Amino acid sequence: MTNTPPARPNIVLIMADDLGYSDLGCYGGEIPTPNLDALAADGVRFSHFYTTARCSPSRASLLTGLHPHQTGIGVLTADDAPVGYPGSLNAAGKTLAEILSVAGYATSAVGKWHLASDVWTPNDAWPTRRGFDYFYGTLTGCGSFFDPPTLVRGEAPISSEALADDYYYTDAITDEAVERIGAAADAEEPFLLYVAYTAPHWPLHALDGDIEQVAGLFDEGWDVLRESRLARQKELGLVDDDTTLSPRDSEEQPWSEVGEPRWQAQRMEAYAAQVVRMDAGIGRIRAVLQDRGIGEDTIVVFLSDNGASPEEVPHIRNFEQRDFYRPVTRDGDPVRLGNSPEIRPGGADTFSSYGRPWANVSNTPFRLYKKWVHEGGVAAPFIFSWPRGGVASGEIVHEPQQLTSVLPTLLEACGVEHPSAETANILPPEGRTLLPLVRGAAVADQGTPLFWEHSGNAAVRDGRWKLVRQYASPWELYDLESDPTELVDVVDEFPETAQGLFEAWVAWAARVGVRDFERIVDLYELRGLNASDAAG
Repeated sequence: MTNTPPARPNIVLIMADDLGYSDLGCYGGEIPTPNLDALAADGVRFSHFYTTARCSPSRASLLTGLHPHQTGIGVLTADDAPVGYPGSLNAAGKTLAEILSVAGYATSAVGKWHLASDVWTPNDAWPTRRGFDYFYGTLTGCGSFFDPPTLVRGEAPISSEALADDYYYTDAITDEAVERIGAAADAEEPFLLYVAYTAPHWPLHALDGDIEQVAGLFDEGWDVLRESRLARQKELGLVDDDTTLSPRDSEEQPWSEVGEPRWQAQRMEAYAAQVVRMDAGIGRIRAVLQDRGIGEDTIVVFLSDNGASPEEVPHIRNFEQRDFYRPVTRDGDPVRLGNSPEIRPGGADTFSSYGRPWANVSNTPFRLYKKWVHEGGVAAPFIFSWPRGGVASGEIVHEPQQLTSVLPTLLEACGVEHPSAETANILPPEGRTLLPLVRGAAVADQGTPLFWEHSGNAAVRDGRWKLVRQYASPWELYDLESDPTELVDVVDEFPETAQGLFEAWVAWAARVGVRDFERIVDLYELRGLNASDAAG
């Protein structure tokens, strides 16, 4: 292998949906993920990589290098103007596809988009109008894996393509990705391929063979499995040996007291089966890169959009009227919605989720989940591989980093300038390149402090210190060097540190346009709804 990188490397940017920090084998999980484990062995993993706590904001940040509030997507894709966010990707920042297409890259996106408030009428927030030459996927946030809603190719609805008996959305995303790589290789042009899987987001739709592969893997229950995952994380060097496991969620039972342990295990089996199928697809993507002789010159990035989801569907008002839900299968059978022992998840006629105790496992060793900005909501797996780019193999980067740094990293790797340098009305990316870190260089300053806000949940991290709050609750202060799982609030011991971080957060929030969540709640209350509805 040579360390001389190509002038214009290809990019495959892969995002999972609601995958927890510890679900992959290379992050301590017991779910078999040999292809992602191999990707990590060929590249680097980050132990403290942060997202935004929610799917749409993370995708907006990933593609623009901006904080989500700057992009028009601060919560989800609901239009909450004038007090809230419009819920559609605005023109303040250029997407990675818009920038690279001007530089001669073929650009394709396959899978989940979820960056437009209008998913039915083509508009300026659709992928084909944000720099992607080609799009196959869904515009809404989730849905059936056997009959996905809002499925389009380009801008044309193609729901009929999902009528085949063997159709499964994860496989369809992989099929399209493999085809786009082949087309770009035939044309001998550099390419950007954005692969946005909906796995393992609910509903728990999985193939029988994949469920069989993980059958019995979770029978010991969530208490034992969390301990086992932490032990493996320590062995892998992802966390320090003295890391303390956060307690089981206080609202959940010990596994020994669970009334339906087999059904509970089946929920996790279906979830894991979705991960297994995604991992197999990533194996196919890596195989075609090698078969076409371009694997060495291709950057492959893998990450999740947020922490694991505790949601027990149906969990929001008017759930059955949402654009992601259909009450019948494509064969006309009624869909059984909800989580109960009478519904074994996996089949097309179910619409279930795996629930908070399993999300607690997925986020090992942290507490809290997607939507929160405590570690369980924002810590995510992040893998970066580039064989000819001088990237260290099998190493772990421990410096805290954030989504806003992905775009500048990829632009530097491609030798492409961000257009903000020449265009006054385009915002520059908020992050900075990660290339020195992934190449093993010791970098003293990598852009801390890091900031978050989502639905009134807020945080700032500067070095070892993290100031964080849940919506409508007091601020908490944690020393993440000695307390990485946020168990000992030291805000009363270090009031000056807390005040300094708070002032930095306030200045950041004003600069990037964080909207007052209380005003958004007011808007929803006038509609007869509440704060939970406002948070999506």
